[in-house]
Amino acid sequence: MTLTRRTAVGLLGAALTVPAQARARLSYDLAPKSVADGIWMIEGATDYFSMENGGAIVNCAILEGDDGLIVVDTGPSRRYGEAMLDTLVQLSGKPVATVINTHHHPDHFFGNQVFEGVPIRALSETGALAAEQGEGFSDNMYHILGDWMRGTEVVPPTQSLPHGDLMLAGRELRVLPLAGHTAADLALLDIKTGVLIAGDLAFLDRAPTTPSADLETWRASLDILNGIEAAAVIPGHGPFDPALSSLAQTRAYLDWIEGALRGAADEGLDMVEVMGLPLPDSFAAMGAQPEEFYRSVSHLFPAIESDALPLLD
Repeated sequence: MTLTRRTAVGLLGAALTVPAQARARLSYDLAPKSVADGIWMIEGATDYFSMENGGAIVNCAILEGDDGLIVVDTGPSRRYGEAMLDTLVQLSGKPVATVINTHHHPDHFFGNQVFEGVPIRALSETGALAAEQGEGFSDNMYHILGDWMRGTEVVPPTQSLPHGDLMLAGRELRVLPLAGHTAADLALLDIKTGVLIAGDLAFLDRAPTTPSADLETWRASLDILNGIEAAAVIPGHGPFDPALSSLAQTRAYLDWIEGALRGAADEGLDMVEVMGLPLPDSFAAMGAQPEEFYRSVSHLFPAIESDALPLLD
């Protein structure tokens, strides 16, 4: 027998998971809340991935069209996707017409396999990135979440979304192809309500993640989203945002962390010293801190430090 990663998880479950008596509690209690006419949001935890939250840290959106439901992002695992599907059956009585992935990070698309037979759409580059990096993400997610991930397989989106305004399942959406959080970040504007589904271009009261980030491009995307003057924002992480605070807060955080890291590089600090720097109170109070700050230092500081080093002939 070939011992694959998933076989190993099955054989070594006790070592990788919660105790056997707790396994029955490995279920997601998903509660979609209505945020606008025909739009629901499933709000994720603002913590980092953990056995306590099962990786359910992402916001997912459901839109009701004339011809069925549009699901935007499917969560971190097969278990999550199954819980979502069970919830949707009771939500409106309509079937799922299409699934959309905002980008290729695993908490946003690892529930895809549950929606077999339903079109799964994304920006074309997102599909390529999900196929290229999905197995690596999967290894990491299995390591962190153990039995929460049981049975989860990587199913990348298979259909590309055209840019601009289009009708999906009888609902009019504006497709905004952007980037910065990753190389391909999709935002969606619901024409009927003005609700902007921003994916991980926007965070609220939760520290932004930067493993794939290009900060300059991300800020340019935020400028575009600000120019839309949406009625409200569903951020990728954090509460529903009728005040559009997520766009300003995310921009402020990106500006701060780049400035802090450049200042540290100019002072000659090493990475360990940078991780010991105090965070401003407003950012220290965000969810998933200081873990996300530490991760951002590891992601961003090497290149910033290299830029700051003097050139030697």
